[in-house]
Amino acid sequence: MKALVLNTFGGPQAFELRDVPKPVAQAGQVLVRVHATSINPLDFQVRRGDYADLVPLPGITGHDVSGVVEAVGPGVTSFAPGDEVWYTPQIFDGPGSYAEYHVAAEGIVGKKPAALSHLEAASLTLVGGTAWEALVVRAALRLGERILVHGGAGGVGHVAIQLAKAMGARVFTTVREANVEFARGIGADVVIDYEKEDYVDAILRETNGQGVDVILDTIGGDTLSRSPDALAQLGRVVSIVDIAQPQNVIQAWGKNASYHFVFTRQNRGKLDELRALVERGQLRPHVGAVYSLADVPRAHALLQSPNNGLRGKIAIAIEPSLLSSAHSTVQATPEATP
Repeated sequence: MKALVLNTFGGPQAFELRDVPKPVAQAGQVLVRVHATSINPLDFQVRRGDYADLVPLPGITGHDVSGVVEAVGPGVTSFAPGDEVWYTPQIFDGPGSYAEYHVAAEGIVGKKPAALSHLEAASLTLVGGTAWEALVVRAALRLGERILVHGGAGGVGHVAIQLAKAMGARVFTTVREANVEFARGIGADVVIDYEKEDYVDAILRETNGQGVDVILDTIGGDTLSRSPDALAQLGRVVSIVDIAQPQNVIQAWGKNASYHFVFTRQNRGKLDELRALVERGQLRPHVGAVYSLADVPRAHALLQSPNNGLRGKIAIAIEPSLLSSAHSTVQATPEATP
């Protein structure tokens, strides 16, 4: 099978497209023909060596799968050949999704929502699971609460807006000017152009000085350190990024705030909950660009480019026919040089 192999940690050019042995489903596993995957910040963090101790090289990376079951191993009862499935491969535990085939434990695989294309489904597994764990499991967002989603046009952010609305929250988000209407279109109640206005000032104005109950940080740095200033009493901050600098814990202490740091875990339950939201029309991932497997290095370069103009996710068409069909539903793929 064709796979994109990471030979050494470094830039996008560290990948090599090559032929590797096709995996075989063992007991409790399913073999999936991968139709699509997608690009996440975790992908380029792994590539550049942020988790070098956890990723043996050479190796196949990638963290989203949408495809069709080709075979099942002994003991598998939930799936049969021909089933359309989606999942996030077990992170830091075996080969990833930049390949034509992938094997996974039955327990982390879910039935793909029929309403989504493979490109869309592959753009939701990791970010959707992350948003679910952040808002439902960790923040325990409740009906009628106020939430601020930092980076509302990004991969996790645009899913979190839709999830929070489905949960009955009032949603605030920060985006740049070009993405204001996009954020409103997916359900944000108050959209803050962070290039024109300080988000803390805007939150305090819009909430009569009370602040928001939950803040989801998808950016880190100054965004995370200043979040307590926009938080209500007994508020919760959930971050999906590393802590790279000292935090404003004195201000957080004064708000009786709680902090949660999320590195998502893989299981079928979250996928089933996300599928239900998709089927009810309350959640749909936005595919902002589509590349082929061979062009994954270009996709990595684009995602890492400042002000890249992307909204939502970059999908990767492993099945060649998906690349041509994507042109009718996705705007022209932005250019980036590895």
